[in-house]
Amino acid sequence: MFGARTRRCPASIAVAVTALAMLAGPQAAGATGAPEHGAKTGAVVQTSDGPARGISRTRYDAWLGIPYAAPPVGALRWKAPQPPPRRSGVRDATRFGGRCVQGTGWDPGYEEPSLTEDCLYLNIYVPHGDWTGGRNGGRPVLVWIHGGGFTGGAGQDTDPRKYIGSTGAVYVTINYRLGALGFLNLPQLRQEGGGGSFGLLDQQAALRWVQKNIARFGGDPDNVTIAGQSAGGSSVCDQLASPTARGLFQKAVIHSGGCSMASQVDADTAGQAYLQTVGCTDPASALACLRGKSPADLLAAQAKTPIRIGPSVGDRAFPLDPGVAVQTGRFNRVPVMDGQVENERSLFVFQNNEFLGKPITAESFEATIRDTYGANADKVLAAYPLSAFASPAAALARVQSDAATYGRLQSQRQLAQWTPTYVYELDEKTTPQFYSIFRLQWLGEPARSFPFGATHVDDLPYLWEYLGHTLPFSDDQLELSDQMIGFWSAFQHRASPNGPYLPEWPRFNGSQEWMSLAACDTPESSGEPPAACSEARDISSLVAYHKLDLWASIVG
Repeated sequence: MFGARTRRCPASIAVAVTALAMLAGPQAAGATGAPEHGAKTGAVVQTSDGPARGISRTRYDAWLGIPYAAPPVGALRWKAPQPPPRRSGVRDATRFGGRCVQGTGWDPGYEEPSLTEDCLYLNIYVPHGDWTGGRNGGRPVLVWIHGGGFTGGAGQDTDPRKYIGSTGAVYVTINYRLGALGFLNLPQLRQEGGGGSFGLLDQQAALRWVQKNIARFGGDPDNVTIAGQSAGGSSVCDQLASPTARGLFQKAVIHSGGCSMASQVDADTAGQAYLQTVGCTDPASALACLRGKSPADLLAAQAKTPIRIGPSVGDRAFPLDPGVAVQTGRFNRVPVMDGQVENERSLFVFQNNEFLGKPITAESFEATIRDTYGANADKVLAAYPLSAFASPAAALARVQSDAATYGRLQSQRQLAQWTPTYVYELDEKTTPQFYSIFRLQWLGEPARSFPFGATHVDDLPYLWEYLGHTLPFSDDQLELSDQMIGFWSAFQHRASPNGPYLPEWPRFNGSQEWMSLAACDTPESSGEPPAACSEARDISSLVAYHKLDLWASIVG
């Protein structure tokens, strides 16, 4: 639930906003030609697979579209990632590699589907300066795992220029296989030694490449933080639970992600439904049939399959559900930051209802609550009366956000039993929405008047540029951005978000305190400087705001 896809929308809607889109860079892997606009040709770095020439931009250098694994095509489709081929010539690392196979979406650059299977590339961003440091003197490294519900997105969605300019960190973004190509689980695949986790294995292959090469870019392989949002945050928890990821990172940050995987039984059910849809029903020839299908056919079948295909338990790399792993302590015990935004689910309520021209009404609100909560529906309806909300949609978003918060808090409490854990919530309720929603609001209704609050993805633009755009933050919100970058940087450097000029952020396990991230509301005529108003709060305030006692009585 926490790793839900945030980005997909009908093609007709995507066409409606195409005129506003900032198109992404060319998708050809290892594209040749001049560097991107505003960039100069950069230095050549000798990697374990051959030399690569990057680009130089204001305040940082970048190497884009570097292959960390062999293209997963042909006989390597639905196989664990293999090492990339060595090269003797200099690779042009001035353009992004292709996005993995996925459908259209409302994010800029996603107006057309991607049918590129050759997509296992990463991007490295380094501050200007001496980036040739060795293993013992390198910069802290952050490896970002993108979200998109395990069906969409790419490493290039995130531009970390303001983060690395402020922190001095090395920043890596990665692509990984998505949808059916990344997570199909079948008995036949398990007989080959895989199934259900190819996209997660891609992430581990990228981390191994980082271990081998990041010192050449000035990074410290012994100080790697993995971080991700939504499906990327869930991926972080999956890697915490994976024995084959041990030693590949030293810290972890989970943004709006959950700790769970599908069971093998459920994954087999989804896999069989997919075989029926794609037309590969003979068990003896199913894999040959699948490998003979075009990416377009596989993507079309994925869209039509009624059961979602996502990460599942069952192979050597992921033998245990992450929820069980964090509960029992059987995970890679590194320090963790784990948090969310105040109104996580308002984005999804909008996406699934108002955005499609099917607004939530009083009647549909009650029907949804009764269908979802059955015998507990009256308790929920009494706790969330429509008279207390601006609209039925706002009420439904609050119900779903609070229920999600209860589940996330259980994982946070379990993590905190075993490893240093720091919990946060973005409470800046008047924040600009992330760019895809912001431009829909600019177009008009229904997005303009929808009560989003601080919703899914809204924390990311405070840390780095997401989807290539800077949002119209107030001066107070810019101070919050600086403060959040300070927290994240301190955690990267010292495994604790505490540092000079930052509010004290207690560990969660001992204090039961969490960090409320918010900007102040400084009057423009007051003469006071803009400021952030983040503060550590007792867990009782989070429990009261999100009605977690109610959800404890319902979920149990």
